[in-house]
Formats: sequence, C-alpha cells, structure tokens
Amino acid sequence: MNRFMQEKWSWVEGTHAMRAAVLDTLSDSDLAFNPGGNNMTLGALFREDGEIEYAYLQSLKSFKQDFSYRNTEAGLDSSMAQLKAWYQTMGDDMKATLSAFSDDDLKKTIERASGFSVPVEMQLEIYLQAELIFLGKATVFLKAMNKSLLPSVQEYIG
Repeated sequence: MNRFMQEKWSWVEGTHAMRAAVLDTLSDSDLAFNPGGNNMTLGALFREDGEIEYAYLQSLKSFKQDFSYRNTEAGLDSSMAQLKAWYQTMGDDMKATLSAFSDDDLKKTIERASGFSVPVEMQLEIYLQAELIFLGKATVFLKAMNKSLLPSVQEYIG
C-alpha cells in the first residue's frame, strides 16, 4: 500500500462520506431548489461537483487535467439515486486507481490545463480542497432551505 493510501486516503474518504451524508438528507424534489439570482439548482451543483471529481479521477489515469467533461445523463440533476450511484462509481474507481499506485507513482506529475504541473500527491490535495469548497457551497443551499446541517458538516464546514 502506498504512502498516500496509508496516511491521507481517510481524508478523501471522510469528505466523500460527508457529501454522501448530505445527499442522504435530501429528496429528489430538494434538488430543484435554487436560492435565486444567477445561482444554479442544488442538483446542478451536485452534477458540477461530480464533473470536477470525474476530471480529477481521469487526471490520475492520464496524468493530464481536463475540466471539459460534462455529464449529460438525462435526469441526473433531479435524481438522488442517479447522483449517489455516479458518486459511488467514481469513488470506488478513485480508490482502486490510487491503491494501484506505488510511492514512486505519487511523484509523477500531472499537467494541469493552465500548463502548471503538480505531483500526483499535490493533485490529490487540490482535489480535497475542491471537495471542501463544494461542501461549503452546499451548506449555503441547505441553510437557505432551512435544513439542519449534520453535526459532521457543521463541525468541519460550518
């Protein structure tokens, strides 16, 4: 088992678990919520987060970052079952991909779209930050919906 899986995977898994717990508090109808202005619906926010996760997952396979992917699956923005299944598939794939890496593989670089390159391990730190930012956005939606935050989300995200 590589160093990242031993020392840091639990952070990724914990963040994925918080997102799953938030999803478990919602219904399909909640995904249509829009706080107004130029905001997207809550379902679109989850889809966008999934597209970001997909981009990071693919970067671990190709060593190139590409954010152009868009999931066009019909009904994804309005279906808890579809969102949960998609996230589960990507999470399992990310864990399997990273588990297969050696410590030397963690030092390989990923070319980001801006031309900036980072080691795999740093790419994963950036991914974790992106997921925490997403959870911050999601809490704004939940508060606007007058939904209670889960204790773990309240403690880590606010």
